[in-house]
Amino acid sequence: MTSGLLHAIFRKSKNNILLLHVHAAEPVMTSEKSYFEQQRDALAGEIAVSLEHVLQNINKLNRSLEGVIAVGNEFGSVEALWSQFEGVMAKEGEGQGRDDNAEQERGEEESQQEDGEEQEEDTTVHG
Repeated sequence: MTSGLLHAIFRKSKNNILLLHVHAAEPVMTSEKSYFEQQRDALAGEIAVSLEHVLQNINKLNRSLEGVIAVGNEFGSVEALWSQFEGVMAKEGEGQGRDDNAEQERGEEESQQEDGEEQEEDTTVHG
């Protein structure tokens, strides 16, 4: 009879993705197995199969994440160009903003002067 043990090794890939390696230890020969040992071996086998599925899915996820990272890196130059464009537009906007503010202040002063003249005319008409 055989009794199996599992070995699981966790390690990180270069992208800090967790990898799991599972393998069964060499079986040990025994003359007789108790019910507990039989159940333990059956469960250990199920766990080994489940861990293999987990390992396959982790590897799929790892490949997908690497693909996403690669696509994201391709947009780095586009992002840099847009950032540069935004910086240029912001500088031009500041210069125009000063001119616009000066014109707006002049317009407000003229409006206030006109309002004052209208108020004076209103007071003289009452007589």
